[in-house]
Amino acid sequence: MKLATKLDTLTPSFTIGISSKVKEMKANGIDVLNLSIGEPDFTVPEKAKAYGKKSLDENCTKYDLVPGLKILREEIVKKLKRENNCNYTIDEIVLSSGAKNSIANALLAVTNPGEEVLIPKPYWVSYPEMVKLTGAVPKFIDTKRENGFKLTKEELEAAITEKSKMLILTNPSNPTGNVYTKEELIDIVNVCIEKEIFILADEIYERICYVDGFTSVASLSEEAKDITITINGFAKSVAMTGLRLGYTASNKEVAKAMSSIQGHLVSHPCLTAQYIGYGALVECEEDIKHMVSVYKSRRDMLVERLNAIDHVSYIQPSGAFYMFIDLSEVAEKYDWKESFSIEFCEELLNKYHVAGVPGIAFGLDNYMRISYACNEETFMTAMDRLEEFVKAIFA
Repeated sequence: MKLATKLDTLTPSFTIGISSKVKEMKANGIDVLNLSIGEPDFTVPEKAKAYGKKSLDENCTKYDLVPGLKILREEIVKKLKRENNCNYTIDEIVLSSGAKNSIANALLAVTNPGEEVLIPKPYWVSYPEMVKLTGAVPKFIDTKRENGFKLTKEELEAAITEKSKMLILTNPSNPTGNVYTKEELIDIVNVCIEKEIFILADEIYERICYVDGFTSVASLSEEAKDITITINGFAKSVAMTGLRLGYTASNKEVAKAMSSIQGHLVSHPCLTAQYIGYGALVECEEDIKHMVSVYKSRRDMLVERLNAIDHVSYIQPSGAFYMFIDLSEVAEKYDWKESFSIEFCEELLNKYHVAGVPGIAFGLDNYMRISYACNEETFMTAMDRLEEFVKAIFA
């Protein structure tokens, strides 16, 4: 018997594949420096965990509201107003089992089979596959290195067709760590308002920002808010990756549609995770600030180290915890056959025991992404090994 044809178009996850390879090597006693995974090396703050423990002690384990706990949605509304200058009501907030679940809900609620979802390159690895699973069509938009791979108004206008339904905008970016300015966002939003295109604003890294004045898309105007579905969550800012808790903020019509979809597919996200998320919002501001300060310090260390390596460059990250390394000069010297970044990263892993993600996973083959959500010794030693590898190629 044949499985669904939609599976024929899916590309396996590079990050999951690399993670599996790293686990296998470590099981065989190999000391691998893993810079591939986008997961904080911090733990969930104790004050937040206490709320989850208390909820279990009080037997808060029964079914609850599909869009999420009322107290948590109320706190998210306060957070969005306080930190992002966005005015929402609790019936415009939908909690889900992770930001991926939130993105899937948004795609299912807004797009029809055959409609286009515009995805600027480089992009987070799962966007195209999630779009394809819903029956919509991913349409990639080339951006420029000299602009830090941030989408421009002109690039967006050139990509729009009659089938265009949604734009995915990641800010701060995964993989580059770049952050859009308010002026850049206004130009993009105005095009989307004029062309009646939804914006899926993935702001999961918005707390991990090293520049002043982060701007949420939905804060720009009432018109911007009406076409925007903001994606956020607790995985990156509070290290709650395994607890799977994300949320959307959108207009009431979209929120109601997403809640209806979620009600049939998964009901609501884990209650214990929701109580921990609530605790994180009301108790853990200082913990989050500490994490961000550590990430910024690591970013600065990594920038200084990469500046000392010949033949490589990078996109200067202003947020998140990734470095998108430009290996274009290396690609010209490296003997590769089908994909430079895959073959380069495979040799880097197998010979030098450093795991990074091939740039082709994000749509650009002359790059690799590394994460500095790990201790300093790990990524600094990894950069020593990267330099050794590059020197060998140019020897």
